[in-house]
Amino acid sequence: MHSAVIERFKSKTAVIGIVGLGYVGLPLMLRYNSIGFNVIGIDIDEVKVARLNAGESYIEHISAEKILAARTSGFVATNDFSRASECDALILCVPTPLNKYREPDMSFVINTTDALKPYLRAGQIVSLESTTYPGTTEEELLPRVQEQGLIVGESIFLVYSPEREDPGNPNFETRTIPKVIGGHTPACLEVGVALYEQAIDRVVQVSSTKAAEMTKLLENIHRAVNIGLVNEMKIVADRMGIDIFEVVDAAATKPFGFTAYYPGPGLGGHCIPIDPFYLTWKAREYGLHTRFIELSGEVNRYMPEWVVSKTADALNSQGKPLNGSKILMLGVAYKKNVDDMRESPAVEIMGILDKKGAIVSYSDPHVPVFHAHGDYQFDLTSESLDAECLNKYDAVILATDHALFDYELIANNSNLIIDTRGKFRSYKSNVVKA
Repeated sequence: MHSAVIERFKSKTAVIGIVGLGYVGLPLMLRYNSIGFNVIGIDIDEVKVARLNAGESYIEHISAEKILAARTSGFVATNDFSRASECDALILCVPTPLNKYREPDMSFVINTTDALKPYLRAGQIVSLESTTYPGTTEEELLPRVQEQGLIVGESIFLVYSPEREDPGNPNFETRTIPKVIGGHTPACLEVGVALYEQAIDRVVQVSSTKAAEMTKLLENIHRAVNIGLVNEMKIVADRMGIDIFEVVDAAATKPFGFTAYYPGPGLGGHCIPIDPFYLTWKAREYGLHTRFIELSGEVNRYMPEWVVSKTADALNSQGKPLNGSKILMLGVAYKKNVDDMRESPAVEIMGILDKKGAIVSYSDPHVPVFHAHGDYQFDLTSESLDAECLNKYDAVILATDHALFDYELIANNSNLIIDTRGKFRSYKSNVVKA
């Protein structure tokens, strides 16, 4: 059975199903479509489905032209899960957030698998790409996939291959980012490699789905811990009157044994602030307490409070209270040059400022409108930056260092700048490092 499935991928006669058409699923769809595969996209969001079928994009760095080209060459989006039966591969790219107790919320993965279950058939491969704790594929997907009598490794195949998208990074694309993959059985792994090696330049095989799941967590925990370290160093350096950005730049000249991580206002995005807690949760099942990981999480979660504290102190030094001050947030996306606001520390900072009585506005060339977001009910539009706009604010906080910002304009026309990104290091008179 698995040899016939592999041949369909090699000959590009297989139909690829992408389940979840967001920041991970949409680029993957475009890649498979561009190399000649017939692709069906499945998403529960009717608005997304309608926009894609109309040739429109809802992600800034993915152009409408690319979506329209995919539509022209056969791609179709649907919220009809029965079409999964047409697919030879079902690649799951759905969210895995935390609940209010900072525990894994597996509802998207479980509900999606349950919705696909009636339409699974012999000869398919199911691949989970969502970041999750080690054991998810075996514990949650395996029994559901086999519920209808299919046998994983014989009549149907199951793999885990974590997504590695980096939106806004011009140096990498879906094709060039190596793909880690682990199979439930050796036959599953062979089929999974055949699926991904058509679209990805390098496929990295590991021994199991658990190893692949742990690989993704290690990647993101590595970043979270190192960012937590440099954020803590930032606070120490600030108390000592040392520029932490200067220190990191100097340390980065060492050609071995050091990787540069830069501080900021906190962690954002769907991965780095969330994924480490998948492992801390699972580790408790084995009687382990991951203190190192949790400590870095505490440091990173504190950063928005630190920025607000620095802002309040800076305003106080000018004889102004935080309550009633007009503050402009520069950037509300979680990272530069993207429109993604998920888990953005800028939003957290805005929420804290608002609760303390500040009058908050924002400017972000990538986010023209800011409606309700999580716990925050702001209804704002992005301010256009010019000298008059900047001058009317008591303080501006640089939270996201977009390339489209005119930093000289900002420096020369702002009454007070709270710099969380080190972009105004050459300016002294009206800049406070945070």
